Amino acid sequence: MKTSFTKLMGIDYPIIMAPMFLVSNTKMIIEALNNGITAAIPALNYRTDEALRKAITEVKAASNKPMGVNLIVNKSNVRYKKQLETCVDLKVDFIITSLGSPKNVIDKCKPAGIKVFCDIVDLGYAKKVEGLGADAVIAVNSSAGGHTGSLKAEKLIPLLKKEVNIPIISAGGIATHNQLKQALDMGADAVSVGTLFIASNEAGVSDEYKNALVEYGAKDIILSRNISGTPLTVINTPYMQKLGNKPSMLSKLLNQNKHLKKYIKMFIMAKGLKAIERAANKPTYKTVWVAGPSIEHVHSVKPLKKIIEDLVKT
Repeated sequence: MKTSFTKLMGIDYPIIMAPMFLVSNTKMIIEALNNGITAAIPALNYRTDEALRKAITEVKAASNKPMGVNLIVNKSNVRYKKQLETCVDLKVDFIITSLGSPKNVIDKCKPAGIKVFCDIVDLGYAKKVEGLGADAVIAVNSSAGGHTGSLKAEKLIPLLKKEVNIPIISAGGIATHNQLKQALDMGADAVSVGTLFIASNEAGVSDEYKNALVEYGAKDIILSRNISGTPLTVINTPYMQKLGNKPSMLSKLLNQNKHLKKYIKMFIMAKGLKAIERAANKPTYKTVWVAGPSIEHVHSVKPLKKIIEDLVKT
């Protein structure tokens, strides 16, 4: 399972444990690094710069393997500039950029020797970030959990392989060893896996959230446009059925008023993330559980080490 990505990162297996809002924690990251893969943590998981610094320092003290941080790089993340400054200062190994242009991140990180991997959903954006100097693209396909793409991996990966000259990391729909192998056979240099790791002992979310991954299946995953302002895959709980998928009044305003667009988008995102936070930590009747269709292959809650072993075993 050696690929250009394992060589680039100095790891055993071509897997990134994806950064998951409110799910990823230092315990998970350290366990992932100690079992042959790499992992990233969302900067948004930490409310203060002090907390983010503490988390990065804790991981670096526990392992010398490469770890990363995920940054939301659009204007809705008001803490972005400070988060980037902290990542450069503490010399994280890589940054994953999402929902915006990575130019500033690349410009700041390249001189510091920090690699930059960029979320992309199509060939056009992949070529753009390659031109900016990205070290790899994370090809988010239509089976991804959370913020998803529109193309199937079977179409997206071969297309990128023909046109892009940097490593391709396939994100979405990976939960078994065979699926990992298929992604590599299609031309991916690595995979990004998220949903599978929510059902781990080390994940800090509620038992109800973890058990939902076991109890629900792929048919229960829906794409909602009413949570964060961006299409988001979630489990179709009774609350989500009640909420529906029609555009909210705020969404309509977002499309109609270009002057208020920035502020409405920030408000929708903050409101949506708060709803996800409440559900992740203590389920209420307003349950919003983010996950992808790979929950079809989640049959129990396991130690993170065992999840990795099952993924890479031949």
